[in-house]
Amino acid sequence: MNALRKLLSVLLSCCLVVVTFSGPSVHAQDEANPGTPVASAQPTQQELQQLVAPIALYPDSLVAQILAASTYPAQIVEANRWLQEHSNLKADDLAKAVDQQPWDPSVKAVAEFSSVLSNMDKNLSWTSSLGDSYINHQQDVMNAIQTMREEAQKAGNLKSTLQLNVSDQGKTIVIEPADPEVVYVPEYDPWLVYGGPLAPWPGWYWYPGLYWTSPGIGFGFGFGVGFFGGYGWGWHHWGSDWHNHGIIFNHNTYISHSTTFINRNYYANRGHMNSFHGPAGGFHGGTTFHGGNAFDGRMAPNHGAFGGFHEGGVTRGYSSRGFSSMGGFHGGGGFHGGGGFHGGGGHR
Repeated sequence: MNALRKLLSVLLSCCLVVVTFSGPSVHAQDEANPGTPVASAQPTQQELQQLVAPIALYPDSLVAQILAASTYPAQIVEANRWLQEHSNLKADDLAKAVDQQPWDPSVKAVAEFSSVLSNMDKNLSWTSSLGDSYINHQQDVMNAIQTMREEAQKAGNLKSTLQLNVSDQGKTIVIEPADPEVVYVPEYDPWLVYGGPLAPWPGWYWYPGLYWTSPGIGFGFGFGVGFFGGYGWGWHHWGSDWHNHGIIFNHNTYISHSTTFINRNYYANRGHMNSFHGPAGGFHGGTTFHGGNAFDGRMAPNHGAFGGFHEGGVTRGYSSRGFSSMGGFHGGGGFHGGGGFHGGGGHR
């Protein structure tokens, strides 16, 4: 009987060892040979429009920076926290310090716009979903932005102002700063500005300085881009390529090397060919994303149509850094529902 008990004990121990280590072995095998694409529902047109609504009316170059930076959600959290901790840096000193950080050029570029960066951090579920969708549905994301601009035009809420130039180039709506050295970030309600009401992104947090409580579009302070202009990641190095449905960085197609998200098209095609170079702006040679990427334990994976994270970024109790730290700002006007301007602006 004792011998039988010892034998059963040994067998049970072996089973526990197998169960304990079988998971990591599979995980390692998947990373070494990620031949099976990760299943992901194709986002609907309505979901994509809901996703891009908060940024669709931003200047083209800022849209490009945000889309690229959204593929690096961990760096967004790190950069926003870093800016909070270095709020004493101003103008050129801030630009030099940002340049020394190990972030992607897109994250450094967005760091110039403190309110935009903070909004991306506070709404980290939205940010990571935007990055995942851009990597996997790049053309659909770019088309959705143009669709939302068309809707805003039809609603009478998108037109040239003292702060922005809005022009129709064929079927493409282009938005550029009226002054190439001063960038105004439009303030608007992303769920109302396009005409018919749009369902808000789940858990959306209204970040101060980016939300206009009245109908139409408003403007606050402008961001002077001069101090950041001398660096290779600065404002003038970015653009949206509407024809090819991608992002331009330094006159070339921007390619994200983030390993946070999987380019599912990449892995799906690897099962059919020996080599795959990916679509323009796609993700090259990334590793599979397994499980939750814990940023201070605040996020868990979301396996729906968008592979984003739940919860927000840095604690919402953080106060805004104050716009003066970004190297000088210019008072803006406010375009209100197709009517007059407020606070020094004027319709043209």
